[in-house]
Amino acid sequence: MTKLKVALAQMDIAFGAPAQNFEKVAAFVAQAAEQHADIVAFPEMWNTGYALKQLGQLADVNGLETQKKLSQLAKTYHIYIFGGSVAVAADQKFYNTTYVFDNEGQLLSTYQKVHLFGLMHEGDFMAAGQQASHFDVLGVPATNVICYDIRFPEWLRKLSAAGSQLIFVPAEWPSVRTPQWTRLLAARAIENQSFVVAINRVGQDPDNVFGGHSLVLDPLGNELLCLDDQEQLQVVTIDLAEIDKIRGEIPVFEDRRVDLYYD
Repeated sequence: MTKLKVALAQMDIAFGAPAQNFEKVAAFVAQAAEQHADIVAFPEMWNTGYALKQLGQLADVNGLETQKKLSQLAKTYHIYIFGGSVAVAADQKFYNTTYVFDNEGQLLSTYQKVHLFGLMHEGDFMAAGQQASHFDVLGVPATNVICYDIRFPEWLRKLSAAGSQLIFVPAEWPSVRTPQWTRLLAARAIENQSFVVAINRVGQDPDNVFGGHSLVLDPLGNELLCLDDQEQLQVVTIDLAEIDKIRGEIPVFEDRRVDLYYD
């Protein structure tokens, strides 16, 4: 498959209100299906927002409720769901966790955020993940990171060197740092010669205002879609054939000197 129709669900997250947020996610999935999207993507921590002090009461135990609901939505609407991320309680810890489902409701990938963001006190309440994410979307090799992860290019390079052509990035990125958001994402797209689908939230919580600006970037860093700061769902079609063309012209992965990069 060379073309993929991607829906970005840029949502305002109700702080500490999982049931309300689940309802909004379900509505967005239905809307994406109506527009014949192949996959719909959500932002970071959409079940609770950064209600970190309330995770003991709010986090989804072992992710079971999230998995059940997203699986059923994917199966009902016959659409892939990139589940952004949610707060999950597991092994007496809390994790910022992504779930990805195919269009038959099968779980394809689980990813726990690797780099925890100190400015939002994430590391004080949550544990860091230890594993990479790899999955296919209708035959297209993909991966994902979460928000702060994009500041660590060596992590995304490792993921991309494993064969990924499509990078998903859910986020709760405050509006005060929007210029950094757009530049970092463009850099990650260019250096990894990959499409980037980045979904940020809008609205505000008790401590931050979030500016949206969700993006879809091509492997040259060009913006194929850029949203504003309002809640919305938008769809864009990406042509995966561009990846082979661009990687063929500038064979970055072949020209790496890995022998010099690591001890």
